Amino acid sequence: MIKYLTFSVAISVISWIVGMVINAVLIKTEFYKKNLTKLNFIPNDNLNRYIGIELFKWITIHSFFRYFNPKLSVKRKIRPSELPELRNEMTIAEISHLIAFFFVNVFVLIKLIGGFYSFAIVILLVNIVMNLYPTLLQQQNKRRIDRYGTMLAAREAYRILTLSSVRTTA
Repeated sequence: MIKYLTFSVAISVISWIVGMVINAVLIKTEFYKKNLTKLNFIPNDNLNRYIGIELFKWITIHSFFRYFNPKLSVKRKIRPSELPELRNEMTIAEISHLIAFFFVNVFVLIKLIGGFYSFAIVILLVNIVMNLYPTLLQQQNKRRIDRYGTMLAAREAYRILTLSSVRTTA
């Protein structure tokens, strides 16, 4: 069992590199800009909470994982002008983890075909924690950024509307 777990963690960490390399190629395509930046598997925040994304988020923030991608670590109040760049970095991380998830699933499939069912389950569970959950967390964070951006745009529109009405009455 330790052998299964060690292999699973190792292949998942290697998959991060594979995901980043493939993502670096994909990011230049129109398909990436049109389709991959808008992925949203679980739009329901209650379902995210039910499957443990909030717990995973807490663990990520309070463990050594927070040091893995410093571009996603926000240490101060973020300015609205920084939101698009932060969202872009989240998309890169999300798609890299998603590619890594599919990469590791090839090993799951190989183990299943070979009849190593418990090995396949261990690989799959580690892959879910190390690749699928980070993808879902980034999607949740992107939705939060989008809601915040919408709120800021509505505030700005209201401010402009009230300024223009004040000017016309003056």
